Amino acid sequence: MFDIRIICDPADTDHVVAALDGAFNAGTVTVYPSRDGEKNRLYVRADHKHAPRTNTPDEWPGRTEAYACAPDAGSELAWLLAAKERGREWWLRRAALTDRMASGMTPGHFASTSNAFDLACHLMALDGAVVGCNPRAYVRQQYAQWANNH
Repeated sequence: MFDIRIICDPADTDHVVAALDGAFNAGTVTVYPSRDGEKNRLYVRADHKHAPRTNTPDEWPGRTEAYACAPDAGSELAWLLAAKERGREWWLRRAALTDRMASGMTPGHFASTSNAFDLACHLMALDGAVVGCNPRAYVRQQYAQWANNH
């Protein structure tokens, strides 16, 4: 996981963002004007794209399938706040809830896509996972497996 800062012409911003997405597992790109106002500053948290894997749909569920049995956001937030230990289950459930919130699956509860990406990367680092996927897809896979075995 690393942070990238790029300074580019405003006309190149969309091209650069597309190239970043193609080259890395990238979070949300934040754009600010440069101090002189002539260029754009781009900031993004990213991770290396590893060699693609051949996956079956069962291995990488979509968000609806992954969170089909998930509790409502209020119950999950209460569990997270009441938990005495912050082990892997806590981080998995927090990353999954944040992913659901960033995906618009929790009416009245919202999170940014960059926050969901950061938490997904944290879970991957915690697990020592090296997979060729978007980190949020990893959270969905892990949550679906956990929910089926819990």
